[in-house]
Formats: sequence, C-alpha cells, structure tokens
Amino acid sequence: QLQLVESGGVSVRAGGSLRLSCKAYGYTYSSYCMGWLRQAPGKEREGVAAIDTDGTTTYADSVKDRFTIPLDNAKNTLYLQMNSLKPEDTAMYYCAADRASLLWVVRGPPGDYDMDYWGKGTLVTISS
Repeated sequence: QLQLVESGGVSVRAGGSLRLSCKAYGYTYSSYCMGWLRQAPGKEREGVAAIDTDGTTTYADSVKDRFTIPLDNAKNTLYLQMNSLKPEDTAMYYCAADRASLLWVVRGPPGDYDMDYWGKGTLVTISS
C-alpha cells in the first residue's frame, strides 16, 4: 500500500517561514511526479508547486520566488519551503503523487484533480 504523510502545518504570522514535509511509504519518489496542492476554505483545490521525475519544477505565480519544492530522495521526503508567508497562503496543503507530470496542475486553474495518490493534508494558517 502506497502512502503519503504530510507534516509541518502550523499557525504563523505573516512574513514568516514554514517548511512542510511529505514522507512517502511503500515506494520511491524517483518513480513518481510529485506536487503540492492547497485548498482554502470555500475554494477549489489549486496546484502550488510540482516536480517531475527529471527534476523539472514549476510554481504557481502566486508563490513564485517565495516557495521552493526540494526533494530528498535518500529520505523519500518531499518538502515545501515557504517564505514570506501571506494571509492568503492559509489553506490545507496536500501532497500528491502521479505517474504523469503534475506541472499542468500547477499551471492550470483550480479544480477537482485526480491523482494516483494523495496525502491527508496539513493545515497552514497565516495571521496578519
């Protein structure tokens, strides 16, 4: 059984930094394209950042130059490093894995995306 477990979501003040983790159990990240999506209350899920199996990354315009998506293959862990946080970054953050690229998810509109695997999410709250 493949499993993704997120952690690191907390409440922080605007301007602060946070690092989310997504630990994979049952497979190696090199086999899947990975990404982070988020869903704010009352809104659809949107792609935040993604990394392909060849290391290509992409970021939503709203987080570009603030977020990065480092991957530690040795630890089978994907991270989302978030800097200069804003109240509008408040959301449940989900880790996702798919055989196909997630780059199109990040570049596309918010919606109900179907991924091979999802984590259960970790809540990030940014106060002003």
